Amino acid sequence: MTDDRLQNYARAKRIVKTDEFSSVFRLRPVHRTAHFVLYARSNALPHARLGVVVAKRFAPRAVTRNTIKRITRELFRTSALPGVDCIVRLSGPVNTKAGPAVTGGMKATVREEIRRLFRSPRIAAAEPRE
Repeated sequence: MTDDRLQNYARAKRIVKTDEFSSVFRLRPVHRTAHFVLYARSNALPHARLGVVVAKRFAPRAVTRNTIKRITRELFRTSALPGVDCIVRLSGPVNTKAGPAVTGGMKATVREEIRRLFRSPRIAAAEPRE
């Protein structure tokens, strides 16, 4: 990896504290897709921050959960978002334990849905901080 890619998702661009997650979760979702929900709140920073929540009940295998998080971070890095705190939450099952952990079709679906979330016109109009 180059230094530019590491800098694009530095710790400053992540939502890591529980109270930061809670303050964004208190708001209504900005956008929904078949499997994901996006919560957003404007921040006073010059850049966007990302939090990802992938519950074990919707993606029972760690490989699947890690793939979803990886795709989300990749699309976040390549998106030009305003100064908002974004949380992407998996809200429905993407596969089961009986099927394969990750398939090309699942990856394509996840990638398209998350891309749609980050392109949401309402993300720029996210509610301001209190």
